[in-house]
Amino acid sequence: MWSLNTTNFITRLSALCLRKNKMQRRHQSNRRPTVPLGSRILTDPSKVFEHNMWDHMQWSQEEEENAKKKATENSLVKVQLDDQDKYEREASKYWNEFYKTHKNNFFKDRNWLFLEFPEILPEKRRQEFKTEKISLEHTKINNDNSFSLKNGMFEEGEKYWEKNYGSGSIAVQGYVYNKNEVKALTDNPQGKNCGEELGKVESFPGCDATYRIFEVGCGAGNSVFPILKVLCNTPGTFLYCCDFASGAVELVKSHSSYNSAWCSAFVHDVCDDALPYPFPDEILDVILLVFVLSTIHPDRMQGVVNRLAKLLKPGGMLLFRDYGRYDTAQLRFKEGHCLSENFYVRGDGTRVYFFTKDEVWNMFTVAGLTEVQNLVDRRLQVNRKKKVKMQRVWIQSKFQKPLLSLHNPEESTKRRPCK
Repeated sequence: MWSLNTTNFITRLSALCLRKNKMQRRHQSNRRPTVPLGSRILTDPSKVFEHNMWDHMQWSQEEEENAKKKATENSLVKVQLDDQDKYEREASKYWNEFYKTHKNNFFKDRNWLFLEFPEILPEKRRQEFKTEKISLEHTKINNDNSFSLKNGMFEEGEKYWEKNYGSGSIAVQGYVYNKNEVKALTDNPQGKNCGEELGKVESFPGCDATYRIFEVGCGAGNSVFPILKVLCNTPGTFLYCCDFASGAVELVKSHSSYNSAWCSAFVHDVCDDALPYPFPDEILDVILLVFVLSTIHPDRMQGVVNRLAKLLKPGGMLLFRDYGRYDTAQLRFKEGHCLSENFYVRGDGTRVYFFTKDEVWNMFTVAGLTEVQNLVDRRLQVNRKKKVKMQRVWIQSKFQKPLLSLHNPEESTKRRPCK
């Protein structure tokens, strides 16, 4: 007869195997990760207004056809070509005006990032973060005080800083100096040699890091600061972030939580291949591309993805989330706002594209990346006060750079010879 201890051991072993099986299925492209953010299923339609969001919604054939019909109808009248050219030329102006108006009050902090994209963190920190079982409530950021340096949120990070650079060191625009070097640079009347002195100390921001993350289109920092909150306790990590709206970058840099010891924010237009990045190619572990690619003209998207793929180190991951085809936001557009097929301009001059899963797969594979996950995320968003239901559609994907890259994204039909 088995003892009670033996029974308990088998029970624990079975639970462990079940968890392991779920983790293996997590990376299959036709499945959605089993995380708290994606586990609320509507089984009783009479309870639809009990929550703000329902996950894994299935559309009926009628709903699909109605959505296609609405998208066709609002695409009949296109924006004049002269105006289309203006929206392209002045894209940064419209986004600067957007951030000037809304500042950091428009979008909510993306505290769901680590649930959907645990790859943001290094493997060891990922496991620690999972073990800690940090709830969403614990990851919320209070811009007034709870994430302020003055209140000690970066205590561990500061210990790492002092250990590696000394208590007399200071970071200036992502570069590390001791106090004497800072004085020498500021006393330099020419100023033009600062870059040469800079290179002697560090070749580029974050060059000493062992794990580097890059967020493209950082906006007002709604991903930056949730990430920084975790990274400040993760020695050896560094976060880059950019936006082509200078007003957005200024909002990030002026935030009390911004610290150039762990983060470098800069203005950059990812559509301009001639613009250099402040770091070399093939050094990034993770690129975060969340609700950014949809703002770019469809004709320029592939070039952007190709360039970003070059920044990833072999084995690096590109994490993508953006608007999906027939999302409520697309169906709500009126006639006269369509620029081209599935590409629209909002009333404030900003633009948005609505993707299919196949389009996303094609772009990233042409760039030489391998699919890890590529799924359509359909949810039902509810306004309980107004009793309004909205069908939301997003695309969520993970693509990895092969350890041995034989693919030339600029000549997709040819293979690059091994060297």
